[in-house]
Amino acid sequence: MDQNEFNDIAPFNDEEASAALARVANHPNVPWISKFLFPDKPETLLRDILRNIHSVDQFQDVVMSQAIEWVIANTVRNFSYDGVSKVLDTSKKYLFVSNHRDIILDPAFMQIVLHRNQLPYTQIAVGDNLLKHKTVELLIRSNRMIKVIRGISARELYLSSQLLSKYIRETITSGQSSVWIAQRQGRTKDGIDITEQGLLKMFDMSGTKDFVQNFMELNLVPLSISYEYEPCDILKARELLISQSQKYVKGEFEDLQSIMQGIRQPKGNVHINIGDPLTEEEIREASYCDKNDRYQLIRHAVDRRVISGYQLWKTNYMAYDIVNGNGKYAAEYTPEELEAFKAYLEVQLGSVEPQLDRAALRDILLHIYSNPVVSKENLQAE
Repeated sequence: MDQNEFNDIAPFNDEEASAALARVANHPNVPWISKFLFPDKPETLLRDILRNIHSVDQFQDVVMSQAIEWVIANTVRNFSYDGVSKVLDTSKKYLFVSNHRDIILDPAFMQIVLHRNQLPYTQIAVGDNLLKHKTVELLIRSNRMIKVIRGISARELYLSSQLLSKYIRETITSGQSSVWIAQRQGRTKDGIDITEQGLLKMFDMSGTKDFVQNFMELNLVPLSISYEYEPCDILKARELLISQSQKYVKGEFEDLQSIMQGIRQPKGNVHINIGDPLTEEEIREASYCDKNDRYQLIRHAVDRRVISGYQLWKTNYMAYDIVNGNGKYAAEYTPEELEAFKAYLEVQLGSVEPQLDRAALRDILLHIYSNPVVSKENLQAE
């Protein structure tokens, strides 16, 4: 692989990461972050560690894994996963296509699953909207981030997509690394997990063989991540409500706020499902269709696995029953749990501007939680 071709979007190499993290070590917030991650150690520990990181793997092992384990220990009731046996072949690299509920935690939790099972980490495709803050950029690019360029003209987007497609394909087929990418641009705001067809077209852009071989060599594996309490649920509901009447414009540090809120808030149970890789039979069946229909069939195959692997929680069932005014899933929760969930929703509603329509906001918030149940029901009805 010609790394010079990909300099602008590739993650930092070991030397670049070492230099970047030495800069991050001087940030004034590092001491208090150190006390969070290493409460029984001197507050200078993280600074000293960052100044002595010499490789990307070392940063992942010594700092990031510790940080995410802290998040799990302090904000997650139970962290679980299944399907690891499907990706145990270390001679292969995979393209993990995941539903997207939290900016940072979705791929970070997947890295923990791999770390706990002594499997290689992935590179992670992340929108460049997160790189506005220089310290965040240094951290993320030291942490295997592939930069996905957004907010550009159609011509620039085409060229950028070509480059990204080529980089992902060469990273996987060369055996360098697996890649994690979200199934759509931006987080799912409404609880409905659907793969963007354009993403699949982007994957195919760099292929030099026939349709079947192009997709087979990517080893595409769908992922599902399920949170009992949706990260940034009220912020997502607020954005959807405002978007109904005007173009929603993000604040300068809104993504950073979402990252921090997603990290800090209690998440209840969290589950990751590693789905079955797409099969040659599925891809070959898609190849018999006209061009757009090809991608539509691949999309449906990914979506079915994502929805099938999604773990429904009591919050989903309770929201569904509240929305539909019935007790269809009443056996899944107690009256006390229902009252506690309603109280939780009211606390969330009270955390945003009082002038926002409370009834409309509550309805959106409930649908964020109830829509995964609807998706499951629709899948079962197919």
